[in-house]
Amino acid sequence: MNAGMIPIMDRREIFKSIAAEVSHGELSFPTSAQVAMRVRQALDNPGCHIDAAARLVQAEPLLSARVVAIANSIAFNRSGREITDVRSAVARLGFVTVRALATAVVARQLAGAPSVEADRKLAAALWEHTAHVASLAHVIARRVTHQDPETAMFAGIVHEVGGFYLLSRAHDFPGLLEGDPADWIESGEAELGRAVLKVLSVPEPVTKAIEGFWDGYLAMPPTTLGDTLLLADELAPVPSPLHPIGGDQHGEGMKASIDMVIGEETLILILKESAEEVASLTGALNF
Repeated sequence: MNAGMIPIMDRREIFKSIAAEVSHGELSFPTSAQVAMRVRQALDNPGCHIDAAARLVQAEPLLSARVVAIANSIAFNRSGREITDVRSAVARLGFVTVRALATAVVARQLAGAPSVEADRKLAAALWEHTAHVASLAHVIARRVTHQDPETAMFAGIVHEVGGFYLLSRAHDFPGLLEGDPADWIESGEAELGRAVLKVLSVPEPVTKAIEGFWDGYLAMPPTTLGDTLLLADELAPVPSPLHPIGGDQHGEGMKASIDMVIGEETLILILKESAEEVASLTGALNF
């Protein structure tokens, strides 16, 4: 065992300790994430006016850039008319999608700026994977599982949020992210994930879908939000650096299931027809 690696039993206690801290509200956000959280909370108010929403979004430069970029992506800009201001972008996207993008800023900023180069690379790779899953989930929801595409994109954005928080705490526990990721589930990573999702006020249906994703069971035919996440995760060209494909939950068995329930040729056609849309959404989500 690596000299810096934490034994499974110790890791389990650490995960539980961190989850307990989060559950008790001991989770600090970077400044940009705090602003994005305020945007989310404001948009939860049915009486929030679009002008007020636009002003709130403009207060966070990173969120402003993402809102305009997504509004101009192929998925949301069917007319081809480019938008150059935040208010028009908010109007085009709607509050549901803007809330999802605010959460994306929170998730990405949650890891902060890890002091160790290896952890910085992990954070970058995890976000790249997240962007692909969110984009693919948007397409798969519309074309395969017939779920709400915007909800599916939101679920994709937050499905690894516990991992981002783990990265923010890695410096406190050297060796925490080493070893076999399969051990992390046994150690209580799901418990930590639930705690972070709760703090972020992620709606229960989305949380349940992510729990279904953690279970790794793909229904036949795939119809649920959890199925949508499983398909998007499996098809993402960039695997999660924290949960690499190939374990018990993924790999050849999952690929065979996908071919069985959808049909390989049909899936290839869907992905081919949607490739430009996925590339556009992924590029807009990456920051």
